[in-house]
Amino acid sequence: MTELVTQADLVRDLRALGLAAGSVVLVHASLSRLGAVAGGEQAVVLALEEVLGPNGTIVVPTQSWHLCDPAYLGDPSVPPDRWDAVRAALPAYDPAWTPTRTMGAVADAVRTRVGAIRSAHPHRSFAAVGPLAGRAVERHDLADPVGEGSPLAALYALDARVLLLGVGHDKNTSLHLAEARSGLPVTTVPNGAPVLVDGVRRWVAFDEPVVDDADFVEAGAAFAAARLGERHGVVGHADARLMPVRALVDFAGDWFRRTRPRRPAPVG
Repeated sequence: MTELVTQADLVRDLRALGLAAGSVVLVHASLSRLGAVAGGEQAVVLALEEVLGPNGTIVVPTQSWHLCDPAYLGDPSVPPDRWDAVRAALPAYDPAWTPTRTMGAVADAVRTRVGAIRSAHPHRSFAAVGPLAGRAVERHDLADPVGEGSPLAALYALDARVLLLGVGHDKNTSLHLAEARSGLPVTTVPNGAPVLVDGVRRWVAFDEPVVDDADFVEAGAAFAAARLGERHGVVGHADARLMPVRALVDFAGDWFRRTRPRRPAPVG
């Protein structure tokens, strides 16, 4: 039987990892890998809040891919002759109500926390709770979901930390900001979403950059080897990593610039 993990255990482990009071922290977490947590995702959020204190801010990804253009998603169960019907039927993105997809229970617990604020992007939103939540998610451009017009850039400016709880760098959204800042050529793809414009639901089309996370684990390993501030430990029963956003993004942007041009061309 897995040993029970309590909120007090999580608080102890997060402090030992180096999470400091007053920090702004972008959290990516797998609840199941933390172990049998008494109180589940709510206990995890309460532990984060206890460690961060009243001046700390929690940020999580709250993406909602189901609102993407069906042509973008390419779901084989939705034939092209039904795409217009899907575009007409999808409900408008509502930061307060639209559910997340594949973001995990901890992220959803933050999203629904009293006082949480969620960014305006219908596909790649972030939610935040704490005194700097508004600054963290205030801007989120449709055509720039992970670059300078996104909460990721705001987190860089706020000198935030990234906390990985039971997940790897393949889930580390901050590396997308490094991509955007790498200076490498950017390819865009058409997308769209139902949004509210002056209170009226409208389908809005836009182009967004193609992102690539295929080498994120490798980039994360290179960052750890460079000893630029990553802390590694165990929280509950999960492998945990804590690192500064600025150091990670600066390092990874240069790493992508140096290594990606040498990657083999994709097949197919």
